[in-house]
Amino acid sequence: MNYDYLVVGAGLFGAVFASEMAKTGRKCLVIDKRGHIAGNIYTEEMNGINVHKYGAHIFHTSDKKIWDYVNGLAEFNNYINSPVAVYKDELYNLPFNMNTFSKMWNIKTPREAAAHIQSQIADLNITDPKNLEEQALSLVGTDIYEKLVKGYTEKQWGRDCQELPAFIIKRLPVRFTYDNNYFNDPYQGIPKGGYTAMVSKLLEGIEVRLGTAFEEYAKKDEENDTYVTIDGQHTFHKVLYTGMIDAFFEYCEGALEYRSLRFETELLEGEENYQGNAVVNYTEREVPYTRIIEHKHFEFGHQPDTVITREYPKEWKRGDEPYYPVNDEKNAALYQKYLQLASAQKNVLFGGRLGQYRYYDMDKVIAAALEMAKSEKIE
Repeated sequence: MNYDYLVVGAGLFGAVFASEMAKTGRKCLVIDKRGHIAGNIYTEEMNGINVHKYGAHIFHTSDKKIWDYVNGLAEFNNYINSPVAVYKDELYNLPFNMNTFSKMWNIKTPREAAAHIQSQIADLNITDPKNLEEQALSLVGTDIYEKLVKGYTEKQWGRDCQELPAFIIKRLPVRFTYDNNYFNDPYQGIPKGGYTAMVSKLLEGIEVRLGTAFEEYAKKDEENDTYVTIDGQHTFHKVLYTGMIDAFFEYCEGALEYRSLRFETELLEGEENYQGNAVVNYTEREVPYTRIIEHKHFEFGHQPDTVITREYPKEWKRGDEPYYPVNDEKNAALYQKYLQLASAQKNVLFGGRLGQYRYYDMDKVIAAALEMAKSEKIE
């Protein structure tokens, strides 16, 4: 059988692209090495609760067209991300706002809060930040940095803030309003019924093969300049590859670096409410996990049980799941080498977080997939 596209990866980018191409009559086959669709936004029901298997995913966007697009796939609730931070025996609201400052310094007005922060910054006299610690201190002062930035950041990156480059933190948003809404975007929410159902809607009528790794399924047919299955039964005019770009080229220039995560998920039977919030961050470095997610609160659940997930950052090595690209100068230069190799591929497209080696919010993933599909439709 001949296909127009082999889409490698049934995550959000691949599913949106395949859906758009199918609308034009193009024949797509979608494969994924995992045993499920939806990639890292996969949700799985447990005791009536939609569990975010690969960490919390809250949809937010300022793009009305993208908001309308996802609402055509699922009904969204009005969940607003308002995480809480725990430092030792203290509890603070995030993002940094007047609720945070009022609790930290026992003050009431924006003028008092701004004065506290500016006084601490002035005392430090940092004019040319040489590392992440100095950069953060120059932005928010000592108290916020020590209690809410330092330990969390060191856990995320697996090294001291003094060892991290300053450019990692370009800014730290500080709000002088009593507003716990983490995002500034006007459109926010969680799809009712979970993200898996939303991606399933995208893939309706499209052939999907799970538990299928690209390198074990297809190969380049040099003679005809196409891709074929290993057994020669199927041919593909083009490939959309959403896996790791360095893996596609067999790490010929070296491996790009990532940070990875480990999740510990626990069903608490008979406990209706464990922490009272969907996301609670733990900002001390001594606490090994960065946050605890209580999944039912994403959808305002009232089930008699609850499910929590502890999230542990970890060093990435080949074979681990890659989550966060390490966007430093070394990896940026290495990615450029792979980008040059990719540009020489006539019939292979690279998309998504791993294919383009960048952190993507979900709305940006969808926008990029739609743009790529639009370009392909013009051909």
